[in-house]
Amino acid sequence: MFEAMLRGWRAQQAARGLREDAVGARERLMRRFGEFTNEYPWNWEPSHVDEWSLSLTAEQHLAPSTIRTYQCSLRLFNDYLCDSRYGWVAACRREFGPQTHPVPIVHEWNTIPHLNDYEGDPEARPFTREELQRFLDYADEQVERAVRAKRKGALAAYRDATLFKVLYGWGLRRTEASKLDVVDFGRNPAAPEFGRFGTLNVRYGKAKRGQPPRRRNVASVMGWAVDAVADYVENIRPRFDCAEHAALWVTERGGRIKPAEINARFVAYRDALKLPRALVPHSMRHSYVSHLTEDGVDRRFIQCQVGHEVDSSTAVYTHVSSDFMNTALRRALAPALGHGPAGQEGR
Repeated sequence: MFEAMLRGWRAQQAARGLREDAVGARERLMRRFGEFTNEYPWNWEPSHVDEWSLSLTAEQHLAPSTIRTYQCSLRLFNDYLCDSRYGWVAACRREFGPQTHPVPIVHEWNTIPHLNDYEGDPEARPFTREELQRFLDYADEQVERAVRAKRKGALAAYRDATLFKVLYGWGLRRTEASKLDVVDFGRNPAAPEFGRFGTLNVRYGKAKRGQPPRRRNVASVMGWAVDAVADYVENIRPRFDCAEHAALWVTERGGRIKPAEINARFVAYRDALKLPRALVPHSMRHSYVSHLTEDGVDRRFIQCQVGHEVDSSTAVYTHVSSDFMNTALRRALAPALGHGPAGQEGR
């Protein structure tokens, strides 16, 4: 009966267009919950959810957002079993007796509410402009050192230095950058000065739960970053001798660079510069949003650039005030600076 329930739930999720890997992960989670309770779904109770959630927090030390995701998956499965349209309650009553059937076990009193826009590590922050300059300068220095020493690895160092500039210059996630192809860059008629690098088609953006990757076009806004990637594509990448490979970032063995390799090189450079360990590759995306906001770029434009559907997602990346707070700040400062509300001299 349990296997039939899982098969039916799998079919229901497939009918909704969810990805196979997401469906598989949910199914494995239901099996783990069953093992934890040592009961089948028709004997599950709300107290089982309480005990399971406690173990996820106290024993496995999972983040609240992760536990909430697990609870949401359990709620979906439980709702499916209790839905009369699928007939599992009636089937269990026939097989096990009139009092034995699935009941609602996940409710607002035993799940973690979503109260804050941001629940990540409070230590996470963007680079300061000075830190970012030091990091990118150091990456360039590694290329020069390898060339002077005539060491193997100069091409890889140049590739990585350019990759970090692209992470920041287009506000990309690490995985998005690793899956870029050369043809993902294109012309933008609104910015002809950037030539064939006026826009970037991100094909593997962060997916919604269970859905395929989301695509977005990112307009190029930093001329120095465009110059860096153009030089890499035209003068450095051909030296990897892999013209047939579609990837933008290729390895010396002719493969595509992996996110873990990006992370390893980033950590090596960060630690060599003795920068804070709170800085991670994703901090470059944070920096892109924060620095553009500080420069007065329209918030809606930035939101579209980084692929956020709601403004609150972009807000957690920024370390400057909202428009409302900035306006209130100017009003508060005006008397202290000797200016009236309309810019006139005060007392």
